[in-house]
Amino acid sequence: MDCDCTIDAELRSEISALLTPPSPAQVDKYLDEQIKSSNRHCYGIKIKQNGELGKGVYADLGFKEGELLLKDQMLVGLQHSSNKIDCLVCSFCFRFIGSVELQIGRRLYLQELGVSASQGCCQTDYSSEDDDLGDSGPSSSSCKEKVPLPKGFAESLMNGGLKLPYSDKFPLPPAVPCHGGCGEAYYCSKLCAESDWDLSHSLLCTGEKSEAVSREALVQFIQHANDTNDIFLLAAKAVSSSILKYRKLKVAHSEEQENKPNVSGIPYPSLLLEAWKPMSVGHKRRWWDCIALPFDVESSDEVAFRMQIRELAFTSLQLLKAAIFDEECKSLFSLDIYGHIIGMFELNNLDLVVASPMEDYFLYIDDLPYPEKKEAEEITRPFLDALGDDYSVCCQGTAFYPLQSCMNHSCRPNAKAFKREEDRDGQATIIALKPISKGEEITISYVDEDLPFEERQALLADYGFKCRCPKCLEEEP
Repeated sequence: MDCDCTIDAELRSEISALLTPPSPAQVDKYLDEQIKSSNRHCYGIKIKQNGELGKGVYADLGFKEGELLLKDQMLVGLQHSSNKIDCLVCSFCFRFIGSVELQIGRRLYLQELGVSASQGCCQTDYSSEDDDLGDSGPSSSSCKEKVPLPKGFAESLMNGGLKLPYSDKFPLPPAVPCHGGCGEAYYCSKLCAESDWDLSHSLLCTGEKSEAVSREALVQFIQHANDTNDIFLLAAKAVSSSILKYRKLKVAHSEEQENKPNVSGIPYPSLLLEAWKPMSVGHKRRWWDCIALPFDVESSDEVAFRMQIRELAFTSLQLLKAAIFDEECKSLFSLDIYGHIIGMFELNNLDLVVASPMEDYFLYIDDLPYPEKKEAEEITRPFLDALGDDYSVCCQGTAFYPLQSCMNHSCRPNAKAFKREEDRDGQATIIALKPISKGEEITISYVDEDLPFEERQALLADYGFKCRCPKCLEEEP
């Protein structure tokens, strides 16, 4: 396949400008704005730059063990395509939506159709480590095969014809459909729907009100991403958000130039650089250069493997270009830019995890005193048995978080990503693993720190560095 992108050759200087890292002063200003943003909880931290090690997050005051260090709003994020079958969540903030009945009924209905794509229950902790449930969940679902429901029960749950006992104790926001008419995106509020539309979805919506150049090409792009790697959908959000922000900046610039001629169709490179700024701050490399070599690919086949990854990205880019191309933002559709966007996500992404309210609901029923438990389970047990061991599948996806991505690695970290009971959306939540003193760097582990030294080093090599933390220096042969 010929993977030469003509845009790369045509716009070398513009692409180089986009990929040139911003100055330390520009980075400091941008990150300081993010720290002070009202939609983030990040009091008591600051970000410093080190020319050799890049950026790092430091404590600006002392923290106790278990204390919240950071709640970081994602720059871009997505729910994995396969997980959408199991969990109905807001496409912007990733809260569960609808109702307990709708969540259960939808799962069972799709299960009846044979389209459930559950990947099993998520292993991430969601609540306090003091809550020890062992290996047991609700007693009626432990290690059981799924038991089909009589026909029509799932539909009754979905359409409100059947109400489950005590479900009102677990209220969820109503599902708000995308006003573009795609039938794919749903939201927890009109505010989230409008925010997502303005940020990126207006170009990526497949409905009648979509602002895409070609909805048919957009459907092909989405299908290709679902069939290959949904990281392309994340990259599309990055490109779309940059285009839409550029357009807003240009409108504002035009309004300031009241006595100037119409500037429609005239590109403004400086405005594109401003629109691209959130992406420019993140550490990035080309995807095909930084992606980890799969265990089943021999080192002798590495060059061929990386070429295949480049070809895959090229195919995806051509489909995206046909769907949402903007002549004034032409440089964003270069293969070099696209590869660096995906590489940034490959190197800096964090798992997006939101606990399912279904687990809380069935555990609540299981903890009821007799005879309330017996009465409730006469209604709920058939649904729990129909769901089987997958009753509590969580929302799973991936996202890029501007502040969390600045945290450096340590095999003996003092912080970790940890969802508490109250954390019910897609924000990254970082808590202290031990007391942290003012001025101390806040570190997380990019890999399982309990792995042997050699395995940790091999995994960290995929991030482009050799770990020299105290633990590694102690264990190094």
